[in-house]
Amino acid sequence: MEFRLLKADEIDVRVAQVKEFGCSLLLYKDARVDMNILDTTPGIGPGNWQRRHYECKGNLFCSVGIKIDGEWVWKDDAGAESQAEKEKGEASDSFKRACVNWGIGRELYTAPFIWIPSSEISIVSKNGKATTYDKFEVTKIAYTEDRKISGLAIWRLANKDKDRKRVFVWQGGTNE
Repeated sequence: MEFRLLKADEIDVRVAQVKEFGCSLLLYKDARVDMNILDTTPGIGPGNWQRRHYECKGNLFCSVGIKIDGEWVWKDDAGAESQAEKEKGEASDSFKRACVNWGIGRELYTAPFIWIPSSEISIVSKNGKATTYDKFEVTKIAYTEDRKISGLAIWRLANKDKDRKRVFVWQGGTNE
């Protein structure tokens, strides 16, 4: 079973690390994207998948089951607590990881290293550490036949200090 690749508007971007000379970004998907893909995949749909959560050795796991040829097939993974909502974040993370085991969003692991120089963003000091409150979005993404990311465009959203602007472009191994 092969799921469709993620669309640009389904991919979220978060700041991974900030230095005084720039920041690195990570790409991720949220649980709603996984649910939508499962619900809209021909042959699956809302009635042919389910999820269960359970604890094992202090870790919260999610098991995602898909009915294939009349039989339930399950794939599991553990989640990590989030900083915002501990239990909800852990449940969501375990679900997203279990969905990756099915292949949903696995292409995100082929993303290039994303570095945005300080000239393109607003970096401030907070408690003596460099940080940014800038937000980013994926506006374009392309894939190879073997489901690897081959092109990527990321824009910085407008904020009080800077206009909306493309800050990262990557095409088949080169950064612009």
